[in-house]
Amino acid sequence: MDAFLISTGIVALAEIGDKTQLLAFILAAKFRKPVPIIIGILVATLANHGLAGAVGTWLTSLMSPETLRWVLGLSFIAMAVWTLIPDKIDDDEGGLVRMGVFGTTLVAFFLAEMGDKTQVATVALAAQYQAFIAVVAGTTLGMMIANVPAVLLGDRIAQRMPVRLVHAIAAAIFAVLGVATLMGAGAQFGI
Repeated sequence: MDAFLISTGIVALAEIGDKTQLLAFILAAKFRKPVPIIIGILVATLANHGLAGAVGTWLTSLMSPETLRWVLGLSFIAMAVWTLIPDKIDDDEGGLVRMGVFGTTLVAFFLAEMGDKTQVATVALAAQYQAFIAVVAGTTLGMMIANVPAVLLGDRIAQRMPVRLVHAIAAAIFAVLGVATLMGAGAQFGI
């Protein structure tokens, strides 16, 4: 249960102001069809975070527990720093619009998540907790918690959200996870 709740909370907080949340705002403003956008975000996130969770689980089989502990601890600390750096979105829509609302959202979100902090967090969390389903379900729920309101409420919510405060909280959580991991908090899991 810890893996699910921590994964949900971290990704929901880290996603605030992230480029994929900015993409959700843009898609909502452009298409004004929330249901296919939300379904596209869900499917893209499940696919992307499923792959990331599989990589995280696989990494645990490649490294010794001591090496994995250092890699994960330092990764969480790096995520803390990365969370404090504001995201921007590229205006390169190209031919995506020809794929319809769902297809555009699916492809755009999947690609935007490649190498994004929430994808990297999913890899690290899956390796940390060795609970693939709980982590992927949690990170996916976190993405939906952050992005569904962006699709439904658009600019009304963006103007009122204290993005810097939310990023600071997410960064603090990542930092605590990193320090705890480096200090051996995951020892009961073989990390």
